[in-house]
Amino acid sequence: MKLFNYIFCVVFVIFAGLQYNDPDPYIWMPIYLYSAALCYLAAKGRFSRRAYIAGFAVYALYAIYLLFDKTGVLNWVEAHHAESMVQTMKAEKPWIEESREFFGLVILIVVMLINWKIFSRKLERT
Repeated sequence: MKLFNYIFCVVFVIFAGLQYNDPDPYIWMPIYLYSAALCYLAAKGRFSRRAYIAGFAVYALYAIYLLFDKTGVLNWVEAHHAESMVQTMKAEKPWIEESREFFGLVILIVVMLINWKIFSRKLERT
């Protein structure tokens, strides 16, 4: 698990850095850096249920918002027939940008769930 967490710590720091040119880096840089910090702490054997619950709550609520927003994921699937999200990195089409953001949150949630499951097992054994 140490390697898993170190890898995702680095990946999330890179993702945060890539947000520099994003229209809303003040939202996305802290989101990715928060998960990077949780991965770093998990690699060091430290786990805080409260920190994970806070992350889950924020990420899940924001993902739900992006799913149902008028230019969100459902709009991308229904009105735009799930057109390719990798055409261009420019945010010319808001449904593409919001869908990318949604899937970024999904990645964060999955990594956090894996850590939650592993640490919950460890805590049960002690």
